[in-house]
Amino acid sequence: MEENCTSCMLCARECPSWCIYIDSHTETAPSVGEQARERSRNVLDRFAIDFSLCMYCGICIEACPFDALFWSPEFEYAETDIRNLTHEKDRLRDWMWTVPAPQPIDPGPASGDEA
Repeated sequence: MEENCTSCMLCARECPSWCIYIDSHTETAPSVGEQARERSRNVLDRFAIDFSLCMYCGICIEACPFDALFWSPEFEYAETDIRNLTHEKDRLRDWMWTVPAPQPIDPGPASGDEA
């Protein structure tokens, strides 16, 4: 989910097979008030996963603090050329419709009494 990605690079650093490629640049927003300072933020330019290297361990999904990465049940993406297994963010975005909705939050026990 591109909107959630802050280009923190945690997923790429934690990946044991180094199959995630991230490029970003920094943009500075003008100050809002008189004494406010300028804010800078990272803007995602490229996010790609090389599925010829990926070992589907899920460490990148667990490492992402902003829930930008998800498992998809989509798995039938065989290619005749190995170079086509590097999926850029536009191709990954097309899979978002296959991601199931998250499980509802468990409300916990009905009462505060312990058994």
